[in-house]
Amino acid sequence: QVQLQESGPGLVKPSQTLSLTCTVSGGSITTNNYYWTWIRQPPGKGLEWMGGMGYTGTTHYSPALKSRTSISRDTSKNQFTLQLSSVTPEDTAVYYCHRHNGDWGQGTQVTVSS
Repeated sequence: QVQLQESGPGLVKPSQTLSLTCTVSGGSITTNNYYWTWIRQPPGKGLEWMGGMGYTGTTHYSPALKSRTSISRDTSKNQFTLQLSSVTPEDTAVYYCHRHNGDWGQGTQVTVSS
């Protein structure tokens, strides 16, 4: 079973860049047909797909967040990373990493506040 674990700061100041890492175990992020995503859930709202990365490293982003979002990976560490720039309090959410059609991380709370 593939396991995912998010890590990163729980508090980010407005205008800064949020950076989260997902560490994957029990499977390789380069395994054929695996697709890795970042999803968030603001308080009182539904899940929002932010973007994803295929096993070849190809990325896709939500049109609403594309200008501020970057997803990258470190295959030597079996990790993929989310960066969200110019954050505002509206980016406060629980952030999840997820293997499409499969496993989820437990989620990490990120609060944007001065």
